[in-house]
Amino acid sequence: MDLQTLYRTVIMDNYKNPKNKGLLKTDKYHFVHLNNPSCGDDMNVEINIQDGVVSEIHHDGKGCSICCSSASVMSDVLKGKTVDEAHELINDFYEMVKGNEPKNEEALGEAIAYMGVRDFPARIKCATLSWKAVEQAINEVTNK
Repeated sequence: MDLQTLYRTVIMDNYKNPKNKGLLKTDKYHFVHLNNPSCGDDMNVEINIQDGVVSEIHHDGKGCSICCSSASVMSDVLKGKTVDEAHELINDFYEMVKGNEPKNEEALGEAIAYMGVRDFPARIKCATLSWKAVEQAINEVTNK
């Protein structure tokens, strides 16, 4: 199996079987809603930060397979990371989808599957929507 096929498999598996999908909507979580009007993607993210660690991330939304699967991968990759680690991974993901080599490929885990998005500039917003939502949520919670 070539790398492109493997990446496609990761994306479709996370689209069909998303991790951490479904909002709990309690006071315990900080909620952020973002959308991408150019393609119709709509994403809700909620996080819980305990002692400087992103202890829980949940997402729900509608959109293309890249947007929805990326939210699943994002929630899995960032869960359990410190706020600083989460910021580093988010920035590394942004750089990777823009075409730069990731600094920490291993820490990005399945997010590496979105490396090919750089070849489709219109899809970068799809891949990054949930990451932008969680970044905004972290910044609002930590007042950064």
